[in-house]
Order: sequence, then structure tokens, then C-alpha cells
Amino acid sequence: MKKHVKKPWGYEDIWAICDHYAAKILFIEKGSRLSRQYHTVKEETILVINGSLLLEIGENKDKESLHLEVGDSYHITPGTIHRFCADKDDVKLVEVSTVQLDDVVRISDDFGRETKAIDESISDCVEEYEEEIELHKTYGGD
Repeated sequence: MKKHVKKPWGYEDIWAICDHYAAKILFIEKGSRLSRQYHTVKEETILVINGSLLLEIGENKDKESLHLEVGDSYHITPGTIHRFCADKDDVKLVEVSTVQLDDVVRISDDFGRETKAIDESISDCVEEYEEEIELHKTYGGD
């Protein structure tokens, strides 16, 4: 199964999705960046396969900027504010994640897509996380 999705910053090819994981190739055009965002449940690991990625982690004074080169990977846990930027050249990434592909809370966006204020989004995230914990306590899991 492969699904090509055009994005304002490039595209993504979803090449695997099943009950427990999803996998995509993301192509980010030079000079573009994804929204500053976080996920309430989704967990992902990225691997740079082409170009040099500027990865912004955190918000405001706590923001950290990392440059990831070909072969570098980074694990992003739920609630981690992050942004992928192609500041030097086109970038291609492999992303492997949990299956919640629509779990995106945008804090800021260069393309005018809907965003949430950080306090409102954190409050929503805590509520969803607490619901997940209760479900885990009730039904178990690993």
C-alpha cells in the first residue's frame, strides 16, 4: 500500500500502515518547514536519508535547534513540541510511528492552517493523556 499526499512544504508517501505502526517518507523542499506541532498520543522516530534537517525541539526560551545529517535519527515522544525545517537543501526523511497519523496539534504554521494557543493545546493534551492512562489501567496493555 502506498499513498502519496501533497503538502504545502513538499509531500509524504505513506508506504506502510497496520494495527501497530505506520511508515512514511517525507520530502521537504528547501526553504520550507512543517508546522510547529506536537502529538498527544502519536510517537515517532525519524531517519534523515537525504539532505540536512534543522530540527527545532521545544518552545520559546527552551527551544533547541539540532542539525541532523544523513544517517542521523531522532525519537519524538508524545507532547514534544517540534518542527522539521529544510533550511539548507531539500530533505528526505523516513518516519516510523504509531498509527495515529491525524494526531497533530499545530502551534504555528507558515501556510495558514489552523493552530491552537500553547496553553489550550497543553490542557487538551493532558486530558487526552489522562484518558489513555485510564484505558490502560482498565484494559491493560504493554
